[in-house]
Amino acid sequence: MGTAAVFTIGELAKRTGLPVKTIRFYSDEGLLPPTDRTDSGYRLYDATAMARLELVRTLRELGLGLADVERALTREATIGDLAVQHVAALDEQIRRLELRRAVLRAVAKRDSPLEEVELMNKLASMSDEDRKRLLDEFWADMVEGLELDPEFYERMRSAKPELPDDPTPEQLEAWIEFAELVQDEEFRASIRRMSEWHSQLRKQDGADFGEKQQELWMAWSAKASEALEAGLAPDSPEGRELAETIFAQSSRNGRDPADPAWRKRLADGMAISYDPRAERYWFLLGKMNGWPSFPSQMPQAEWVVAALRSALG
Repeated sequence: MGTAAVFTIGELAKRTGLPVKTIRFYSDEGLLPPTDRTDSGYRLYDATAMARLELVRTLRELGLGLADVERALTREATIGDLAVQHVAALDEQIRRLELRRAVLRAVAKRDSPLEEVELMNKLASMSDEDRKRLLDEFWADMVEGLELDPEFYERMRSAKPELPDDPTPEQLEAWIEFAELVQDEEFRASIRRMSEWHSQLRKQDGADFGEKQQELWMAWSAKASEALEAGLAPDSPEGRELAETIFAQSSRNGRDPADPAWRKRLADGMAISYDPRAERYWFLLGKMNGWPSFPSQMPQAEWVVAALRSALG
């Protein structure tokens, strides 16, 4: 036995704070070979072994498995290489934990039944490719067989959820709600009715219907905003005046703005076009993609529809 200071497992445990059982386990696994042995066969360790033990402890606390610790100690892999691999593993673990947290937060908010919990978990775990495929299928169903503005449809279809590699809990919750929304039968029926209404008007009023309608809506919305700020009711004189303006400006190609059937059809069509869930669709998409928030147009839309219905008589 040499003359340098050596320690028994018990002394090593006192100096490092590690349990004797743990040190013995590391030694048995070959991570901490003894420096020497006593005449009775008890293992002894020197200062170098103590430093090696501290390194083993550090690597284990960082989450490396025994095999990776051994590779580092035998220099089959550098600490840097192992750190890169471990960071990637931790990132994936964190991602999965955040997905679970998003699902659980959504469950807590809605007190979801068991079947819905399973669905939400599947939605949260979808890949980017699956998310985009889900949305492509949604829009394909919404416009199948209809004559719509191709540029408008392309804008609708191309706006996809683009979750970052490390989405926030709010973004994940937005995705879960969004995915449920585009699969909801009532919402799909509403958007399909909206598409059918726009297709009918485009056939009757020409290919530039959508652009003209958007310009008109901006003016109508501004009037509705003024009325709302002034506390005016939809059936007020101002509401009736705006309703008559809308009937007149929407009655192109020989339509009679005083025709009761056309007036009711327009009021119903406007109601179809302003489903609040459609606005929610864009709000959730914006939250996922980090877009600037936008003020809701639903108060103005509801006021306009109410004014049109009031003017039906």
